[in-house]
Amino acid sequence: MDLVNHLEGRLLFAVPKKGRLLQEALNLLEGADIQFRRENRLDIALVKNLPIALIFLPAADIPTFVGEGRVSLGITGRDTVAEHETGVESARRERAESGSTTPTEGDAHQGCEEIMDLGFGACKLQVQVPVKGPYSKPSDLIEKNIGTSFVHLAEDYFAQLEKEAGISSGQGPRKLKTKIIELSGSVEAACALGVADGIVDLVESGETMKAAGLTPIDTVVSSTAVLIKSKHPTNPQLVDLLASRIRGVITAQKYVLCQYNVHRDQLVNAVKITPGKRAPTVNSLEEEGWVAISSMVEKKKIATVMDELTEVGAQDILVLNIANTRTG
Repeated sequence: MDLVNHLEGRLLFAVPKKGRLLQEALNLLEGADIQFRRENRLDIALVKNLPIALIFLPAADIPTFVGEGRVSLGITGRDTVAEHETGVESARRERAESGSTTPTEGDAHQGCEEIMDLGFGACKLQVQVPVKGPYSKPSDLIEKNIGTSFVHLAEDYFAQLEKEAGISSGQGPRKLKTKIIELSGSVEAACALGVADGIVDLVESGETMKAAGLTPIDTVVSSTAVLIKSKHPTNPQLVDLLASRIRGVITAQKYVLCQYNVHRDQLVNAVKITPGKRAPTVNSLEEEGWVAISSMVEKKKIATVMDELTEVGAQDILVLNIANTRTG
């Protein structure tokens, strides 16, 4: 199959090819009824029921492809978006300061726009140091060696620290006294191996860092998975449709539908307990003085809500899962 020809006319949607975000991203696509089959671990999959092609890329590369307009949509971490945007801004600033080039019209069209927080993949980009080492606060690491795969965010972070400490950083924003060492993996081992005095790395549970004898002393960026788009997607209407579907899946994951019967005398109290996203649906029952109520309730609160409804005399309480939804 000639994939190049099959991609023509399709909206390109970048998805993490592996790692901590992949399975959650696939679950989200399934919930949004994006039907595809990935053949033999190919990095391109054609969607069967929509004019979309999924492109499986390293999560860290997705902001670059989206920011340059190579693909229209992407799922990645907010940390990788921040790293990309910081790098782009740094390069633009250095070009302007050097006088070698001037900003072009194309600069305004580059970059990513965050559409929504997807609610999974929570983590933190943290400054970590050896537990038994001499460093207890970020400023202790000025003029030291820092290992990281987030070079641009680390440079910005330590540039600010040096500025606050009154240390001159030369003629350009990247003339740091602190040495930023780029590492592509196993960053947590850098201190133990004598490569770095401290690191800037992504932390989820923190167990890996503890095992490596490290402890956090500051957070650079708090991150979660996000849906991003190009500033000039190839099919804006389809982007809006996909965003609406995905938003519906996320809402459905957070809420359940609570249905119950209550005497009309307790209607005001019941509605206070289950106000719904906008307002509950209230219908009269055949039995005089009783009403049936349907309302969306946050899944994490449903047990307490059921207890409170029972206290005001609600009966026949049912809780139903929501597969998908469209809400205002």
